[in-house]
This record gives sequence, structure tokens and C-alpha cells, in this order.
Amino acid sequence: MSPIRVLLADDHVLVREGTRELLERAGDIQVVAEADDGHQAARLAAELRPDVAILDAAMPGLNGVEAAAQIKACSPDTAVLLLSAYDSDAYVFASLEAGATGYLLKQCRAAELIQAVRTVHAGGSALHPQVARKLVDRLARSRGSAAAQPPSPSEETLSERELEVLRLTARGLTNQEIARALGIGLRTVQAHLGHIYAKIGCRSRTEAVVVALRQGWIRQGELEHPSRYPNG
Repeated sequence: MSPIRVLLADDHVLVREGTRELLERAGDIQVVAEADDGHQAARLAAELRPDVAILDAAMPGLNGVEAAAQIKACSPDTAVLLLSAYDSDAYVFASLEAGATGYLLKQCRAAELIQAVRTVHAGGSALHPQVARKLVDRLARSRGSAAAQPPSPSEETLSERELEVLRLTARGLTNQEIARALGIGLRTVQAHLGHIYAKIGCRSRTEAVVVALRQGWIRQGELEHPSRYPNG
């Protein structure tokens, strides 16, 4: 199996060197390029189309959130994972809206970062527990106003199978796990997700789950594990 190709962007050389060393020690991850700012990260992503881009949230010039949006625009198949020293709402929600499927705090352990890279590469979401809690709390607050409104027309366009896929996605299952759970092929799962994104105007799994929770298609209680990121 070919290694997971990673683009690593951080404006601190020592941080990049240390992160690269621990990632490549895993054996199934290869850092194919490094960048010291968001502009360079976006250019390299367009050129190399890495599997995963790990971005420092607070880079000078073009920060990680802005770089994430540019990377998803030029290389939509690249999964974006933000690393940040802060769990502020501004960074967290802007990152998810930009298309990132992972947001970790820099105090995470090496094993947690490695698992997060594998998870986002497999199509899952990797959110630090504090970040996942913020997301669920915000959605719970927003549902009060959404419940008073008529259902979105987009809900009517989702098939029963697409809703099943969306619910399993919300529980943090990867595409392969969804395929096994529903007894369908991996490509079928990918096709369903593509249809869901197109119908409800989303660019990522995280955005799709946000919409589903806001519209009430998924109950908060169904999120037994809001992310696949380990809680220990």
C-alpha cells in the first residue's frame, strides 16, 4: 500500500522538522513537501495534490484557515488538518467552514496526530474533544431557531439511503466502515456522499453533519461519539 502523502506547513522550522520526524516514523506516512507560510502551502498543494495537508492555524501572511480554503479549491481531494495552539471559536468554526476535516490542538500526543492523519485520509473527521464539544454545543443552540422554521427543501431531495449514510457519517465512521455497515461498496458510499454534498451545498463531511444537525435530520443524541478522535 502506498504511503499517505502529506504536505506540512508551519512557519517554525523546528516544529516542522519535529513533526516530520514523528510522522515518518509511523511507516505509512510520507511528508512530500514543507511550507513556511500559507501562500506556499497553497501553491504546493496545487502542484503536488497531497493526500493530507497539515496546516498551522496561525501562519503569517496567509493563515492556516485561509490556506485551507485555497487548498480545497485547487485540490478538493486533499484532506486538511489544522494544528493550533488555541481552541477559540473563531479559528475552529472558520476552519470547518473552509473545508477542514480535522482540528487538533498542538498539545496533542504524537500518536494522536498520526491517527488523525490516517482518519482524515480515510474520509473521517478528527476533532480534538474540546473542539468537538464546541461544535456540538453550538449546533444545539442553533437548532432552537431552526426548529421554528419549515423544513429545508433540500431535505426532501435526500433518499433514505443518503440519510443512512449521513447518519453514519455523523457518528464518525470512515467511508470503509460505512460500506461495511450498510453492505455496499466503497465507491457507492463515495457516490452517496458526493450526491449529499451537491444537494445540500456542502464541501466536506463536517459541513454536511452541521447542516443535518441544524435541520434536525440527525438528533444530537445520535452523536454518541462526535468524532473519531480519541478521548484520552
